[in-house]
Amino acid sequence: MGIFDILGGEFIEIIEWTDDTRDTMVYRFPTVGKAIKYGAKLTVREGQSAVFIHEGQLADVFGPGLYLLETNNMPILTRLQHWDHGFRSPFKSEIYFVNTTRFNDLKWGTKNPIMARDSEFGPVRLRAFGTYSMRVSDPAKFMGEIVGTDGEFTKDEITFQIRNVIVQEFSRMIAGSGIPVLDMAANTDELGKLVAKAIAPVIAEYGLTIPEFYIENISLPEAVEKVLDKRTSMGIIGDLDRFGQYAASEAMLNASQNQGGAGAGMGAAMGAAMGMGVGARQAGPWGPAPQSASAAVAPPPLPGRQAETVWHVALDGQAQGPYGRAHLGRLVADGSFTRETLVWAPGQDGWQHAEDVTELAQLFTTMPPPLPPQS
Repeated sequence: MGIFDILGGEFIEIIEWTDDTRDTMVYRFPTVGKAIKYGAKLTVREGQSAVFIHEGQLADVFGPGLYLLETNNMPILTRLQHWDHGFRSPFKSEIYFVNTTRFNDLKWGTKNPIMARDSEFGPVRLRAFGTYSMRVSDPAKFMGEIVGTDGEFTKDEITFQIRNVIVQEFSRMIAGSGIPVLDMAANTDELGKLVAKAIAPVIAEYGLTIPEFYIENISLPEAVEKVLDKRTSMGIIGDLDRFGQYAASEAMLNASQNQGGAGAGMGAAMGAAMGMGVGARQAGPWGPAPQSASAAVAPPPLPGRQAETVWHVALDGQAQGPYGRAHLGRLVADGSFTRETLVWAPGQDGWQHAEDVTELAQLFTTMPPPLPPQS
């Protein structure tokens, strides 16, 4: 990983470092058993800093550039060594290269759900995840607070601690934001800015900055999301009475096209539902659901009197009805209902011609004869 040349026996004349791993934050240049020659060349590339540690104390920090290690370039080390009149002899120090480029696409997320209070749903549990970027802004502080004497420090060794800081501040922001759960997706950008601002002072104590911070998703538990999906579906359906009537009619028409046993049974069941008033909602687990203002409840038949059979009639290629016998009589009178008209009633096995149904055949025999021609 390190590229260096050692010339003149144990004296180091060239000090430099290149990194091809993209995850190393700090690299200790190998100086064990060797001394740095006076006037040695130090190369610090863009995106790097070189930190000199002398006898356990932070001596000098070099930014990008090419340096000759002489007295005028190393003021702190000169003072620590008491080189009042300069020096010409080799010296020993530990050299750490710090990667100051940006580390992108780092992940964060809530390990456990966050408890929050929502104005609409009450107490809820939230999970969230996202990405952020990180860079070293103060190499000296980063070395003193985080790295210490670690010879090779990678980003994975600090991201866990940063994740804890992010989650802590995110939890506090979510709990005190007052933003409804259903509106959080529209406010992730604003929340991300608030969290980044809140964690900045803590991260700065490590010698780091967070140039970018993103909240990719805020989610509810799976069970709660399923309930919300059902609620959304009911909102799309709208009026349950009208939807029930429409669904029953569709099922009846589909069943009428299938003259088999299954189709007839389904048609009979749906026809009975239509006859009893599909508008009445089924009772839920907490009792009967409220009726809409437009829904009419059919009264029970009078005592001692059998309920009248209602009929569905095929007119102009479409099923119409249900109609009572009196209404069918009026259709016979105006000629729209004939012996060949197909009819169906609950309990009947498929559609039949009106003349083949005993109760309806009487309509065609009790009609008065046509009037005699006028003289």
